[in-house]
Amino acid sequence: EKGLIDEATVDKAVKRLFTARFRLGMFDPPERVPWAQIPIEVNDSAEHRALALKMAQESIVLLKNEGKLLPLKRELKSIAVIGPAANSLKVLLGNYYGYPSSYATPFEGVLGAASPGTQVWYAEGCGFRGDDRGGFDEAMRLAQQADVVIGAFGYSPELEGEEGEVAASDGGGDRMGIGLSGVQEELILQLQEVGTPLALVLSGGSPIAFPEIAAKVPAILMAWYPGEEGGNAIADVLFGEVSPAGRLPLTFVKSLEQVPPFADYSMKGRTYRFMAEEPLFRFGFGLSYTEFDYSELELSKGEIGADEEVEVAVTVANVGEVDGDEVVQLYVSDVEASVPVPLRHLEGVRRIHLRAGERQRVSFVLKPEQLAAFDDEGRPFVEAGEFGIFVGGGQPDDSRGGVSGTLVVV
Repeated sequence: EKGLIDEATVDKAVKRLFTARFRLGMFDPPERVPWAQIPIEVNDSAEHRALALKMAQESIVLLKNEGKLLPLKRELKSIAVIGPAANSLKVLLGNYYGYPSSYATPFEGVLGAASPGTQVWYAEGCGFRGDDRGGFDEAMRLAQQADVVIGAFGYSPELEGEEGEVAASDGGGDRMGIGLSGVQEELILQLQEVGTPLALVLSGGSPIAFPEIAAKVPAILMAWYPGEEGGNAIADVLFGEVSPAGRLPLTFVKSLEQVPPFADYSMKGRTYRFMAEEPLFRFGFGLSYTEFDYSELELSKGEIGADEEVEVAVTVANVGEVDGDEVVQLYVSDVEASVPVPLRHLEGVRRIHLRAGERQRVSFVLKPEQLAAFDDEGRPFVEAGEFGIFVGGGQPDDSRGGVSGTLVVV
């Protein structure tokens, strides 16, 4: 009635919605719907648990590994697993889940993966929130006695999300700060001061700012909310059964000062695409237990028309001593744009597995729409000029390296 939308647009949306429902068989008798015939035994099967383990293993991000503290040796005399996430089911499952018939917390995963002669101790140390330091003394005592400390900290679904008590909290499901909650950071820094090697495992579903911890703690993993097999996956990475290859799907800032004001609707400084300053950890970042080398970047054409596509190929070699996955990333930069454009944008991702010493040729196809800028009316167009092409294990200028080239649109 107000003329804000026409009937044809509504029809298009309704058609799209009901097409999906028809494809799902939502208007058919149950006996004709294949999805309704799946037996209950399929749920929580061995195949499902194996998939849960694989997904958790592949999603863990190694943020720091100073002095190659990781992977740990299984024959350690003693390990202290300390922190509010160490033996918590909630940090495995996140906000929206069914209860699995079995699960493994980080403490249970380490306990099962360590050698039979290794003593594995557990202390909660503190909670995710509040200022109770009553568990500090026990945590410090175990840290002083252990050969290695595994710290399990971060966030829980009780502090972020859209369900239950957290949705009705003061933040309405939003976190109340960008850093670690409660007295977690205080305990982590005290554990680091003990001098026992410390590997920190963080849980959570969003970025965390912890610059002082990042500067002082030698090894840091981001495990997210890893699911029912999360503890086993964490242990597999800690002990080197799996070489980590997860990459950050978002940017970890150093502080709220790096986050643009909410009321500023410009794109300046927003996301990895427009952020000029150095964050704590970049989008696309992640380390490995092995090393990869990039070489022989080749474009099928050095010059293309605005309506042409181009193939980008590169050789990736595992030059380390450990088999592992690598996440190959392709970034594009419009060097000569006449309108505001991102500093860089990700336009291709390939996850590959390479044995130690193995090489593989990896290729991407860049289509015209992936080079497009947008005018003031939001219409895409491909502008003539020079584009920077970068392929590597992270963003351009990432410490892990990569190769770059130039594409010209005429």
